[in-house]
Amino acid sequence: MVATTLYACISAALLVFLAVQVIKQRRQHQVALGDGDIDTLRQARSAHANATEYLPILLILLFLLETNGAPALLVHLCGIVMLSGRIVHAHAILQSKLKLRVLGMVITFATIAVLILLNLLALTGIFQ
Repeated sequence: MVATTLYACISAALLVFLAVQVIKQRRQHQVALGDGDIDTLRQARSAHANATEYLPILLILLFLLETNGAPALLVHLCGIVMLSGRIVHAHAILQSKLKLRVLGMVITFATIAVLILLNLLALTGIFQ
């Protein structure tokens, strides 16, 4: 499970980066809980929360694809696209760039759909 391990580690690093953005905003604006009605803190919390919501299912589906015997290149391609979507989305939220945010979600949803399809195909033994 080398590929999934790699993408899980990179995803964890992204989550830590986003958590640090929240901490920075909390310290700067002296807000202990919630968002204090501060836009930049709200954005940082949203970027972190969104990554936390989508990365687990993406990583589970990626892991299943890898354990179902998909070629390493295919698993890596899905992992790269997955991370690209999550990074674009997080950057877009932090920078208030709606078009990029939409792009990040389109990439994320497309990756989920492809991973679902590939895992269902794996049930047929296509990768054996």
